[in-house]
Amino acid sequence: MSQKTGETGCWILTSHPLGIPDGLVYWTIDLFPTRDLAEQAKGKHGTVVESLGKVWLLTIGEKPKPSPRGTRVTQIGPLAVEPERSYTAQYMEASLQPGMVSKTHLHSGVEAFFTDSGETCLETPSGMQLGKKGSDIIVPEGVPMELTAVGPEPRRGLILVLHDTSKPPTTLVDTWQSKHLCSTAH
Repeated sequence: MSQKTGETGCWILTSHPLGIPDGLVYWTIDLFPTRDLAEQAKGKHGTVVESLGKVWLLTIGEKPKPSPRGTRVTQIGPLAVEPERSYTAQYMEASLQPGMVSKTHLHSGVEAFFTDSGETCLETPSGMQLGKKGSDIIVPEGVPMELTAVGPEPRRGLILVLHDTSKPPTTLVDTWQSKHLCSTAH
């Protein structure tokens, strides 16, 4: 289902309906040498994607045990979800050149960013956050945001929008304007 159309941009890799999550919810990211090994390790809420030249197992829910055949990259969370609400995990890939800026938008659920390389600056009404390899970013549901690729190298990473299944995952907004805090960040 990947919508990738070029080397630079942001694309939906796949969407995976989850239903109503139980307990604390984390986004677990594991790396595997082959798609077959990742598929063998996949649990109920796991999704295997090929992105950024690698094979990833992306799992939503409680923290699963690491697979001996894969490498645990990170666990992001806990992610804020509402009880009795049905969710869909939308996974995206982003490859942005330094200075590229997203349109101002919000999501009908929590968004989490994993940075594989480069740096991201995310501005919201409450300020800015820097994301680089080893530091993940989480944005709550309904918060307007603008993302800027900063630093000397392209920003490459994976994105999760864990959204309300009954609503569109992303909405462009013009009710909030950034202060361009990220234009001087890095």
